[in-house]
Amino acid sequence: MSPTKRTKIAVLGTGGGGRAHAAKLAELGHEVHVGTRDVDATLARTEPDMMGNVPYKEWLADHPGVTLLPFAEAAAAADRIVINGIDGHNAVAALTGIADALSGKVLVDYAVPYIYNPELEHPWPTPWGVMPKLDPCDSDSLGEQIQRALPGVRVVKSFVTQEQETVVDPKAVGGGDHTMFVAGEDADAKKAVTELLTAYGWSDVLDLGGIVSSRGMEMYAGMHSAIGFALGFGTPFGVKVVR
Repeated sequence: MSPTKRTKIAVLGTGGGGRAHAAKLAELGHEVHVGTRDVDATLARTEPDMMGNVPYKEWLADHPGVTLLPFAEAAAAADRIVINGIDGHNAVAALTGIADALSGKVLVDYAVPYIYNPELEHPWPTPWGVMPKLDPCDSDSLGEQIQRALPGVRVVKSFVTQEQETVVDPKAVGGGDHTMFVAGEDADAKKAVTELLTAYGWSDVLDLGGIVSSRGMEMYAGMHSAIGFALGFGTPFGVKVVR
């Protein structure tokens, strides 16, 4: 994907990650359609979300190149690429509900299948409470679940090993000298995602193979958090595969 070629791209989700992608894609000259469950409800919110992001209506006013639509309409508007920023617990159900709009397209999934506030025998305390639990884990992954649920969609797991603000601006860390990963069953789909990452500024993209490698990327979330706690929460960092 050339950063100068204008295409229509959908971003599903209005959280901080979705906002980062939508803003960057608009900056690169793309026509961006953001999907949400309920447009009226999203625009009616007047308080910051749980992560402190300003109400979406305020954010949208500052980004005139972005349109807000229901999930299905946003996905249908995309030429080729749809970015999934729906929370992991609800992703399969939400995406299955718009399967027709996603058919034949490349779905970039960066969701982590977290269960929040889990009842655990040995909880991991964090600055905001107990560390969420991954479900599925080990023997399955959210990436695989999405691909099985949507056989007509070309799912690529990527972006998940990094904060999304850094995904869209890799040079903010170490001049961009760190590694991003892709995994999926369709080579052309992975190529399209790699081209998008290149437009974002990534120079080191490692293909991990089939969608089963989603397991490794999703399970890395715990290590990512541990590093973040050690550095100080909010400190940007990257991971480099040296070879």
